[in-house]
Amino acid sequence: MPSHERLEPSAPWIRLTTTQQDWDAADPGLLTTMLVQMQVIRSFEEAVLGLAGEGLVHGPAHSSIGQEGGAVGSAVALRTGDAVNGTHRGHHQFLAKALAHLAGPDGTMDPTAPLGADVRELLQRTLAEILGLESGFSHGRGGSMHLRWAEAGCLGTNAIVGGGVPLAAGHAFNQKRSGTDVSFTYFGDGASNIGSTLETLNLAAAWKLPLCFFVENNLYAVSTFVEDVTGDPRLSGRGPGFGIPAWRVDGMDPLAVHLATQEATERMRAGEGPTLIEAEVYRFFHQNGPFPGSAFGYRSKAEEKEWKGRDPIALTDSHVQRRGLLSQEQIDAMVAEVTAACAAAVDALTELDPEGENGKRRIKPALWPSTDFVDVGIRSDASALAGARSLELADVPEAEVSQRRLVDVVAEVMHRRMEQDQRIVVMGEDVHRLKGGTNGATRGLVEDFGDRVLGTPIAENAFTGLAGGMAMDGRFRPVVEFMYADFMWVAADQLFNQVGKARHMFGGDVDMPFVLRSKVAMGTGYGSQHSMDPAGVFATQPGWRIAAPSTPFDYVGLMNAALTLEDPVVVLEHVNLYGQQGPAVADLDYVIEPGKAAVRREGQDVTVLTYLDMVAPSLAAAETAALDAEVIDLRWLDRASIDWDTIGASIEKTNAVMIVEQGARNAGYGAWLADELQRRFFDHLDAPIERVTGAEASPSISQVLESAAFAHQHDVESGFARLAAQLGR
Repeated sequence: MPSHERLEPSAPWIRLTTTQQDWDAADPGLLTTMLVQMQVIRSFEEAVLGLAGEGLVHGPAHSSIGQEGGAVGSAVALRTGDAVNGTHRGHHQFLAKALAHLAGPDGTMDPTAPLGADVRELLQRTLAEILGLESGFSHGRGGSMHLRWAEAGCLGTNAIVGGGVPLAAGHAFNQKRSGTDVSFTYFGDGASNIGSTLETLNLAAAWKLPLCFFVENNLYAVSTFVEDVTGDPRLSGRGPGFGIPAWRVDGMDPLAVHLATQEATERMRAGEGPTLIEAEVYRFFHQNGPFPGSAFGYRSKAEEKEWKGRDPIALTDSHVQRRGLLSQEQIDAMVAEVTAACAAAVDALTELDPEGENGKRRIKPALWPSTDFVDVGIRSDASALAGARSLELADVPEAEVSQRRLVDVVAEVMHRRMEQDQRIVVMGEDVHRLKGGTNGATRGLVEDFGDRVLGTPIAENAFTGLAGGMAMDGRFRPVVEFMYADFMWVAADQLFNQVGKARHMFGGDVDMPFVLRSKVAMGTGYGSQHSMDPAGVFATQPGWRIAAPSTPFDYVGLMNAALTLEDPVVVLEHVNLYGQQGPAVADLDYVIEPGKAAVRREGQDVTVLTYLDMVAPSLAAAETAALDAEVIDLRWLDRASIDWDTIGASIEKTNAVMIVEQGARNAGYGAWLADELQRRFFDHLDAPIERVTGAEASPSISQVLESAAFAHQHDVESGFARLAAQLGR
């Protein structure tokens, strides 16, 4: 018979419950402050639901009424330097941290004093943001689900379930490197089952980040009951499973939440790594809007009544009065003061509609943001490159040019930048091993910058989001390596919903100095899931810049620019170019700024636009083509960075265009580029734009089928022939 030994998790798992003695021992200022802050949130949410009922909230109104105890109990004692991010249901999380920030050094609010002007301004600016108005924290772009106030430690609530969890880990990484502050990431029972959350739990534990995973378990993901989709509804059990100590508390008891938070925070500030708190809470209304869940049939009125009988405000009120800290009259006066402040915020932003029915209100028209603001701040203005030294190969004396392998230059320029800029952190799978990763691109880095070269778990969504959180904070500049470009789909939420959109979504002025090194590996026999060229996908996603170097010289200049810009930049590296010899110089400190393509061959009959590994085949095919081709190596590929001037001058001369790329046709970069070219230069084109691409399917493992799936020199030659026929040449 086999022996059986019961295993226990290495991290503690605690159920914390308060007694009347705990309420008696609690600091009076703590209890009265929590009561005021919960009432501020409650009254504010009631005002929002009122406006939603009038049709004045464009989009959802996810109220947190009933859940105030978890937010206030956890945030009331946080410092300004501590940080939080939260969920689509995040008004209470945002306001709790903002109120703690405004409470000042002693962290208290006097319930018998009038609300300060700073609190009133907070209420009005938050409401303005929810309504989509210019005076909101993000000029109305974030709305109800994307609330950010960096000065208060509010990193931004998030509309993607679990999407903000990796970002908070990035901020916690910066805090660990820089001081003793901590981060909290709030999420619900639904996000407890999502990959980004679970990946980040593991990563935070492995790297001992000062991050509290705060689970607001309100029992329902929209209408889906937690026990229907989870084997163990005690969601705090996720913590010990990853070696993270966890607390389970009644979230309707703000003091219990506060005490658990104190214990968790002490561990984090002492450098003991992440923690998890599960607060059992209940939203009194449906997922969205002013109706109870019972109105939609997934909850009973009896259940709702039972939970409302555990209202965190009523509980705190009863203890405050029992201890004689406030009278009923004082509490009533406080509630009236708070309610009036919320009404004043509404009145400041709305007015009677002169064309509406009696009593109907509208948003004051002058408060809407200008439509001219719609595309402002998608990327930075590239002013970070001001003063940087530009260099082109043509300007370098021939004696100073040598032939180098691209992969060696990749490692050397990163070494140089890490030497010069202590903020740069490199991360990815195996970047710290194998003498420079799987291709040698990080050779020598771990030996000289060990604590800034981080080997990650195989969890692209988590470490990409973590890097995004690092970048938004600004204290570090992450460089993320994807071993293969196809892995972007694993991390697509973080790349495109988070990193790419953050600057614009949060008002146009949030820097995101994030570099992604992504390898294109067509022709290596790695098949459909390891071979794609991602340029076409990144080109359609707002916020990203795309650099595509075809020579060692260009790689240095493009990477230096990428590491200087305050934008997310994907630097594409083709595996075929790694081992090839190309022009390089000893200088590692110049840039090739956005908007600078390179004319590799001058011609009169057709403009060839290409990049990466198709530059050389295009040049070779041009030598025997019937058309005199002008070959342009694009180098920068995104809409904001592409060199329209050089392209336009060439097209006005040749009156014909051929786009050459290696990868699959449907997802190819050329589809976007051809559309843009015909809109800009239609009057100069004597023939339809010709495209040379791979096949529709992704490359297969079979060597024959793989070769047939992507473009070669003979495909470029065929493209020249087709275009010549159309031009009658």
